[in-house]
Amino acid sequence: HEEASMKKLHFSSQLISESVRAVFLIMGTTLLLLLIGRETLGEAVIALVYLIPIAWSANRWGQQASVSSALTAALSFDFFFIPPFYTFAVSRLEGWLVLGIFLAVAIVVVGRIQASISTAHEAVLMYDLCEALTGMRSQDAVAHTTARFFQQYFMASLVKVIYRPQKNAADIVICAPQDTSEPGRPERQLPILNTWGLIGEIQIWSNEDINLPGNDSRLFKNFASQIGRAFERAQLYE
Repeated sequence: HEEASMKKLHFSSQLISESVRAVFLIMGTTLLLLLIGRETLGEAVIALVYLIPIAWSANRWGQQASVSSALTAALSFDFFFIPPFYTFAVSRLEGWLVLGIFLAVAIVVVGRIQASISTAHEAVLMYDLCEALTGMRSQDAVAHTTARFFQQYFMASLVKVIYRPQKNAADIVICAPQDTSEPGRPERQLPILNTWGLIGEIQIWSNEDINLPGNDSRLFKNFASQIGRAFERAQLYE
């Protein structure tokens, strides 16, 4: 429990640090734009320039930092570059249109970048899982590897893998970490299926600061499929 609390604290501190960096990046961009001059650039160019640090923050630090940078950029854009200056009031319809378009484009840019990052992250996780399960020659080894993988990669407080080694045999339960009591109902329950049918289940208890993918998410479905095949191969070998 102490290790889990330390991980939560580190994760929260990292998110705050990344968000602060993203805000300072926008502030630096604002200072540069003010030095160049409002009249020299114009509102349209300024809006485009602000999209650069927003996109960089989304790619480098993730969603929370990118949202922080987008909000800071919108406020800075309104305060310094949309008349009347040095106030958050907008006196012209044109100003509202420019600010609205800027926010819409920023949201689209952040969403697209996050979707690309998420897809790439899922591909890396799938590769790591397949590599970890390669060469497993016993169902017990597959279960232990699966439990450790989910516990480490998703920073779960508890992962329980339940599988049936043979037809009509008793279920075997593998936990990671071992000797950890169940903290209520699991947040996720993934069935393990192969060509012989339902052979087990993966139960996951997450930490409070970690958002797990849904049971019906593409990532968990692919995980369950690969794990089911690994159990099938191991059972055939045994």
